[in-house]
Amino acid sequence: MTALPTQDDVRAAAARLAGRVIHTPMLRHALLDEITGGQVFVKPEPLQRTGSFKFRGATNAVLQLDFSTRAQGVVTHSSGNHGQGLACAAAAAGIPALIAMPADAPAIKVEATRRWGAEILPFDRATTDREVLAARLATERGMTQIPPFDHAHVIAGQGTLALELLADAGGALDAMVVCTGGGGLIAGCALALDGTGCDIWAAEPEGWDDYGVSLRAGQRIGNDGRGSLLCDALLSRKPGEITFAINAHRLAGGVAVTEAEVFAAMRFAFQHLKVVVEPGGAVALAAVLAGHVPTRGRRVGLVLSGGNVDPAVFAAALAA
Repeated sequence: MTALPTQDDVRAAAARLAGRVIHTPMLRHALLDEITGGQVFVKPEPLQRTGSFKFRGATNAVLQLDFSTRAQGVVTHSSGNHGQGLACAAAAAGIPALIAMPADAPAIKVEATRRWGAEILPFDRATTDREVLAARLATERGMTQIPPFDHAHVIAGQGTLALELLADAGGALDAMVVCTGGGGLIAGCALALDGTGCDIWAAEPEGWDDYGVSLRAGQRIGNDGRGSLLCDALLSRKPGEITFAINAHRLAGGVAVTEAEVFAAMRFAFQHLKVVVEPGGAVALAAVLAGHVPTRGRRVGLVLSGGNVDPAVFAAALAA
């Protein structure tokens, strides 16, 4: 395992990304405070370039490749958001990108990734080891692999959103709730908020709650892969090796949300915050609205991690 990133790495990433990523605004809503009994500070990453937080980590990683390595291009596997983020970062650097994506990935994510000029290679989600596939492609093409979450530079880049939220909230946070798949975003947030006394909670979809299970067990435990595919952005089979090493002793715990709670959160974000959020991007809000994490009398940050939702899925959420 490579050296773990530090809080200093997150701060360095923030300086490196200044002017390259959007400092997304902080959102508040009186109804959200009323429901939770606390003060809730929302970080809306659907407003980030490519529609999710993933652009932060991808850009931070690409910028740290030396010139000759960068020129050979980058490769990754992704259900969509990391692929878009890396494709955009590669386009900005003027280098090729190859993205292996599940054949059943939402069409909106596949099309957006291709628009940035990336080459798309579809694979079967159920039968393909995506990490092995990406490693093989990197070797065959001579490209550098930039994984979606288990990478020090990616993790540091993702943590920059927590630094922004902490500054915009005007004071310390008692808790932070983060949408969690492989754990890169929450690891970056944990590093950014280290030493501030903030309780950090992983929010996951039911059936894909490997982080909560692993935290309780004290070791990495994978999902069986048979859960719902609604939250396609969060369908990692197991916590990352690097991310779990960071998160295991920093997180307060993990909570799982139902599909109904996810749809309710998507509706709330649309009706009251005026933000379109994809299912995976809504799980932290779902956890807060459903009362799965303690909020009464507390200052709570939460991340809306992405907004690249298939129109039919969004319509179903609004109609539910």
